[in-house]
Amino acid sequence: MAGRQQKRVRGSSRVRSAVLWEALRTVLDRIAPEAGRSDVVDVGGGTGGFAVPLAELGHRVTVVDANPDALAALERRAAESGVRVRAVQGDAVDLPDLLGADAADLVLCHSVLEYVDDPAAAMAALTAAVRPGGSVSVLVAGQVAAALHRAVSGHFDDARRVLTDESGRWGEGDRMPRRFTRETLSALVRGAGLRVAELHGVRIFADLVPSGLLDGDAGSAEALIALESVAAVHPVLRDLATQLHLVADKPAE
Repeated sequence: MAGRQQKRVRGSSRVRSAVLWEALRTVLDRIAPEAGRSDVVDVGGGTGGFAVPLAELGHRVTVVDANPDALAALERRAAESGVRVRAVQGDAVDLPDLLGADAADLVLCHSVLEYVDDPAAAMAALTAAVRPGGSVSVLVAGQVAAALHRAVSGHFDDARRVLTDESGRWGEGDRMPRRFTRETLSALVRGAGLRVAELHGVRIFADLVPSGLLDGDAGSAEALIALESVAAVHPVLRDLATQLHLVADKPAE
């Protein structure tokens, strides 16, 4: 999967997504029930950045998103790629009502929990939607990274606020409603009855490297991908990632 996805993007964009796609490939290889075909639900999947490539690989994909314009763009994108992706309008918390219980082998919830009113309720809905033995892929904004980035840009008071604020925000002007640490994300997942299987840091160094360096030099991009792959599971460096990626498993009955 990772190789096919990487052909779609170049340079800095490929670096930023490489670790995440490799993690998803590993999960799908493990849980796919029939010759590589899984039922995948992408919550907040928007225009299909993950859904369409997954459908191209033969998986049965449903996108649940509250934005009807995004879903229309998803359907156009899927048609242009010659694949079918089911589009359902709705919110994360309503997932069991929209699709029913045990609807998917894998549920993606990427860049959603930062914005929902009740992350615990959303996680409970994700848990209900995934089948026993299946997995949930959660991607969230990292609190420690936000403090680091504010400090590097000279906003030292903001960096302090990010670290001390319960929601990981630096002030009223912060457009991110909520950020997570490894501990708070893991606790949220366990509270929903899931088992933490893997935790990766996504974009540890990539956001600190000028895009022009990577877009113009394939060798640098490959070297940075290799670095990100190692750092993604480093017990210290992963906490510094712009995004935290957690794979959680639902116990088999």
